[in-house]
Amino acid sequence: MPSGRVLSVNVGSAEPNGAKATPTGIRKLPVEQIEVRAPGPRRGGLGSGVVGDFIGDRKHHGGDAQAVYAVAREQLDFWGELLERRLDDGWFGENLTIEGFEVDRALMGERWRVGETVLRVSGPRVPCGTFRQHMGVRGWLKAFVTHGLSGAYLAVEQPGVIRPGDQVELLEKPAHDIDLPVVFRAFHGDAEAARRCMDARVLDDEHHAELVEGLRRIGG
Repeated sequence: MPSGRVLSVNVGSAEPNGAKATPTGIRKLPVEQIEVRAPGPRRGGLGSGVVGDFIGDRKHHGGDAQAVYAVAREQLDFWGELLERRLDDGWFGENLTIEGFEVDRALMGERWRVGETVLRVSGPRVPCGTFRQHMGVRGWLKAFVTHGLSGAYLAVEQPGVIRPGDQVELLEKPAHDIDLPVVFRAFHGDAEAARRCMDARVLDDEHHAELVEGLRRIGG
């Protein structure tokens, strides 16, 4: 099975948010290790799946379906070259910076072993105003959406500790062909992609309902 490795594990603290009144933990810094567990529901749960990681907007972020966020180092390098600046590990707000592993085109429901944990691919990142403010780049959200590779949100199946240098191993691929870019397009107005995701039931109930409502609004 394909494997990569964890370059960095990253945690954010509460900081002022220039995009809204709610504090943000989007600026994540490398630490020696992280403890990962299922945080429970988005509302009323623990927020992040990473112990000590701050999430300010519990209405839109966190919970079991967004417990851990992973980004490929190769994507940070891609954007860094375009923006002509170094994007450090954790700069996209990711908990896991990974290299040598297919993060962005993973299938929904893929299972990965990362360190002591088992994680399941649960969705793409949908960029928000806080991300735009954090990047400070004119037209950032449009560029990110057009690129279409967003990193992976991961649900926690087996809790444990993850450290830099740990292997990332693909344990299982599902039988369907719905990958993260398809879901990403579905959440950005692609009716055909939305119908594919809904038919395959690849999302948790809350995000499935959001797709249903989005499709209704665009008349799909």
